[in-house]
Amino acid sequence: MAWSYEDDLREQISREKNLVEQTGGRLRFALAYPNFYRVGMSNLGIHIIYEILNGRRDTSCERFFLPEQSTTEKISRGNVPLLSMETQTPLNRFQVIGFAVSFEPDYFNVVKMLRLGKINPVASERTDFDPIIIAGGVCATFNPEPLAEIFDAFVIGEGEVIMPPLVDEIIFSEGLTRAERLEKLSHVSGIYVPRYPQKVSRQWLKDLDSYPAHTTIVTDNSEFNMYLVETARGCGRHCRFCMAGYCFRKPRNRSLDVLKEEISAAKVFGKKIGLMGAAISDYPQIDELCRFILGEKLQMSVASFRADSVTDELVKSLVSSGLKTLTIAPEVGSEKMRAVVNKGITEENVFTATELGIKAGIKNFRLYFMVGLPFEDLSDVEAIADLSARIKKLFDGRLTLSVNPFVPKPFTPFQWSPFASKKYLDEAFKILRGKLKSVRGTEIISESVRSSEIQTILARGDRQIGKIVAQSESLQEFRRNFKAAKLDEEIYLGEIPTEKNLPWDFLDQGFTKKYLLDELQRAAEFKTTPKCFKGCKRCGVCTGD
Repeated sequence: MAWSYEDDLREQISREKNLVEQTGGRLRFALAYPNFYRVGMSNLGIHIIYEILNGRRDTSCERFFLPEQSTTEKISRGNVPLLSMETQTPLNRFQVIGFAVSFEPDYFNVVKMLRLGKINPVASERTDFDPIIIAGGVCATFNPEPLAEIFDAFVIGEGEVIMPPLVDEIIFSEGLTRAERLEKLSHVSGIYVPRYPQKVSRQWLKDLDSYPAHTTIVTDNSEFNMYLVETARGCGRHCRFCMAGYCFRKPRNRSLDVLKEEISAAKVFGKKIGLMGAAISDYPQIDELCRFILGEKLQMSVASFRADSVTDELVKSLVSSGLKTLTIAPEVGSEKMRAVVNKGITEENVFTATELGIKAGIKNFRLYFMVGLPFEDLSDVEAIADLSARIKKLFDGRLTLSVNPFVPKPFTPFQWSPFASKKYLDEAFKILRGKLKSVRGTEIISESVRSSEIQTILARGDRQIGKIVAQSESLQEFRRNFKAAKLDEEIYLGEIPTEKNLPWDFLDQGFTKKYLLDELQRAAEFKTTPKCFKGCKRCGVCTGD
């Protein structure tokens, strides 16, 4: 029997349990994730937006994912367009296409999917008959400029607040020219339209309980194969390297009653409950939540936890749910660098978390570190090796160190800091491997320096970078196009003068550039900053309530 792309999609749909009622509205909205199905269906944002859009009587939302490589080749050879999951409709038949963009390397998949969908990836070359193409997600919120040549509009902030008025305006403006419609969209709060640039303020959801966030399409074919439930959003820890900690302030928790209700509803599926949030162990009632999940005869997993707030109850609950490897993120190894990054955990916290894991029966551990941070020297890298070796003495299992080059991100105190030189990073990894070579049961894994350089270029990119992204379907193609454009990498990799205008300065995240500069100065002086607290007005995001 001949291969059929449509049959593949129908088979995948038949294996899903879709909890969202399809209304069949007149506005056809394509919700696209620029990676494979198994990756996209592990992204809770896709589930949230899918439910919001299909909850409208005037909108019908269908999903698109990057096909697997073998399928992509067959589509290209057969000149078949990219099709939706739900009805196998070509991408270019939809009036609106919304991409959820969470990671810089996926920029190239956006270009690939548009081309597979028979849509010109260059926004300025599209006509009134082409779909309006929108980007949301983390990357859109912190720096849309590297994608500004591709997208007509960007969602700056959280979709629950922005999507309803955005869709309203799209429907109201039907019949107008493309330019007229985009001009109207530029006046929607939280929408950035590159054709009509202006200051845009990030929008965020004040009351999480008003929008419960959980899996809405149950499938076994996802990266984690869990039923996802969001416990909290935002983070107030002030880690100076973390863009999410700044762009998603303020920290907000869902009520325990709402979480219990969502988890009870998930029981029928018998899946492991995946608790989502910036730091699950920071949830005020985490022990009670753990007891409830296990009391419902369900297993659980967490997106992340912090070594300084992890509890014995949480670790025991994870182990009883089948956890084999406990992951801890010290990020750095020395006391000096702990002050620099301001993560707020001590060496004692790391050892305590390790001992809790050992006590609960954990055999293997994974530690996350960064090298090439601002104000770091090679003695700080040696401290990473020393800390890791001392931790390894506590247990007989395997210790995996995930060590990656630091990538400076927009809207953090380190946004002006340079990407470390290849010479320095090579020496740092040489030190780590040399010092830990004799520590049995230890391995080091890392991203390549070159991949991290490209991530930095994309994260801090501008319209010039955007022109190259719009031409590139892969990292390799981007490298070639960047070289052909004869741009200077050092502009994007080097230290940025603090007085220089930044590509993302037109976005208002709720805090000032002065606040970030003050935090950078505190890092240089090895001073820490306390985490968010009730009544705090330091950064300006909160009103003190």
